[in-house]
Amino acid sequence: MRSHDYGRDVLSGRKRRTVPEVVAEVGLVAEDPASGFCGAVVRFEHGQVVLEDRHGRRRLFPLLPAGFLVDGRPVTLVRPAPTAAAPARTASGSVKVEGLRARTARDSRIWVEGLHDAELVERVWGHDLRVEGVVVEPLDGVDELADRIADFGTGPGRRLGVLVDHLVAGSKESRLVSAIDDDHVLVTGHPFVDVWQAVRPASVGIAAWPVVPRGVPWKEGVCEALGWGEPWEGWRRVLAGVSGFRDLETPLIGAVERLIDFVTDPGVG
Repeated sequence: MRSHDYGRDVLSGRKRRTVPEVVAEVGLVAEDPASGFCGAVVRFEHGQVVLEDRHGRRRLFPLLPAGFLVDGRPVTLVRPAPTAAAPARTASGSVKVEGLRARTARDSRIWVEGLHDAELVERVWGHDLRVEGVVVEPLDGVDELADRIADFGTGPGRRLGVLVDHLVAGSKESRLVSAIDDDHVLVTGHPFVDVWQAVRPASVGIAAWPVVPRGVPWKEGVCEALGWGEPWEGWRRVLAGVSGFRDLETPLIGAVERLIDFVTDPGVG
């Protein structure tokens, strides 16, 4: 018998069919040929893909080579490339500095009228202030503001930013501020009687801040009208309602931002 040598592989001249890779974006419709289950990509779990059919039923399938049909053609499903995560934001809306080590405090300062003002500024701008090395100090009122500024001793690299409540035309506060004439001092403020009122009512679960009769201390009047107990109890409610700048009224946000910019101006150290 005559033998014929056909070589090692009679099919070596044929091209092998390659199965394309398809990115399994959410919503892509794919079919598992083994079970006939057809559905849209929903998510990934433990290295597998979840498909949901038109009846809302979901099944989990491994991402095997040539393991699915898309438009009737075999494909290999692959996970989408990870997208860059959006930068984390602070309560003030600025980009968060990861691994922050507080900067050595500047000589410049931000002064606010009272402890509640300081706590509210810290709640929203605390991260930013530590990045910049800015200390916030309560004044316990602004009646002696001019004397306090003189004692502080301002100058280049030693600026003061002052946040004042109820800074409106004709108020006691506006008259005190008008006497300040120092290029190294910036006074800003908001129109509200108290810093509590600069918190949006919805953030503390009320429709509006109560109108307090003239002659009644504002915090006491608010707490009585709302049944909040003592002012310290009311302040706990107010502060707990603030998680970020969106819980504050625009005049306060703008005033604090201007003060931070002023005392951190790189042109003055």
